Amino acid sequence: MSRPNLQVALDHSDLPSAIKDVVAVGEIVDIVEVGTILCLQAGEQAVRCIRALYPDKKVVADTKCADAGGTVAKNCREAGADWMTVICCATIPTMEAAAKEVEEVQVELYGDWTYDQAQKWLDAGISQAIYHQSRDALLAGETWGEKDLAKVAKLIEMGFRVSVTGGLDIETLTLFKDLEVYTFITGRGITASADPKQAAKNFQAEIKRIWG
Repeated sequence: MSRPNLQVALDHSDLPSAIKDVVAVGEIVDIVEVGTILCLQAGEQAVRCIRALYPDKKVVADTKCADAGGTVAKNCREAGADWMTVICCATIPTMEAAAKEVEEVQVELYGDWTYDQAQKWLDAGISQAIYHQSRDALLAGETWGEKDLAKVAKLIEMGFRVSVTGGLDIETLTLFKDLEVYTFITGRGITASADPKQAAKNFQAEIKRIWG
């Protein structure tokens, strides 16, 4: 199996604090994400700043776009994003319009979705999916379990490159040892640690240990 990527999510409420945190870890991670909250608070300026800091990294705009896919994606691309996210309840035309403007679209899996829907995304040429444990679910006491691993495995089997996110820590990674996860996405698991740089290194070391 190929080694998963490590993506840091900048889920900050202001751009200065996001920049402060990302400069400690940006060269260690593989992908930098301008998180949804930061997109809402700082808009395209956040994407432009991250692109300027890391011209050779993949940059994701986590817009969770639900409509006007072409316009949102064009704005993200012009600001410097390589990829952007769309919410799973968005229509296929919205996803297709977004996919014409950016390098890749990722479907964010929240709430109720079906494998029939997932097949339609694949048929539309969208092959990245992000499987979540949401922040609110984690705060309510939910944890990663067999039901999650089974869904991730099924999506991979269908042909998706699947990223996983939501309350990930070093110990969580071993749960996925038998799966070809595309990317592990973590925000506070890195940025809220006492030493973000070391936390990012620890994540990368554990990924290397498990996947080689």
